[in-house]
Amino acid sequence: MRYNASVVSVLRLFVLRHGETESSRTRRFTGARDVGLTTLGQRQAEAAATALAPPLHAIYASPLERARTSAEIVAKPHQLAVRLEPRFAEMGFGTWEGLTRDEAALMAPALYDAWRSAPRSVTPPGGEPLTTVAARVAEGIADLQARHADETVALVTHAIVVRLIVLGALGLDPDRLWSVDASPGGLTEIEYRPGWVTVHRMNTLSHLEAVGGSA
Repeated sequence: MRYNASVVSVLRLFVLRHGETESSRTRRFTGARDVGLTTLGQRQAEAAATALAPPLHAIYASPLERARTSAEIVAKPHQLAVRLEPRFAEMGFGTWEGLTRDEAALMAPALYDAWRSAPRSVTPPGGEPLTTVAARVAEGIADLQARHADETVALVTHAIVVRLIVLGALGLDPDRLWSVDASPGGLTEIEYRPGWVTVHRMNTLSHLEAVGGSA
């Protein structure tokens, strides 16, 4: 793709998955549930704050507690207020929320198999379609580009949202969801220019080595 360097505005976006929770540790669907960080999750957020060198011009977060708390930890040394953005909230998983992957598979084997093979076609019972999540996330990213031309922004969000942001940046379909990983505390860096997106880092974990959360 080509762009005119004389009129280019750039958004440098750091996307951080929130720190560890008890649900993420036990690999349970959390979705719209509000859960807090574990002690390790708090340390992961502190490590991310150190890794994100200034200047940051803004910090956004999903309003769910685990993302909001992580963002507040990240924001503190940068002396920024956290801006809550519901479009970056986690996908709602309906009746799967609180279940492990194995429990969800036992409850609805065919539906769970489809979730693993063709997630775009699946809506968990009482939950949110992946296509709806992808649309609101894409809208949120477009707004960040409009609001923060030539600025550096951090966004603290959730596993499905991180994956969708990366897939969108790479021009890939949401059915490629499992091609991208999003670990607790993982950090992704994306550069947005008009007509051009570059993924510089994806789910990097080196900043977590000192807190024991990089495995």
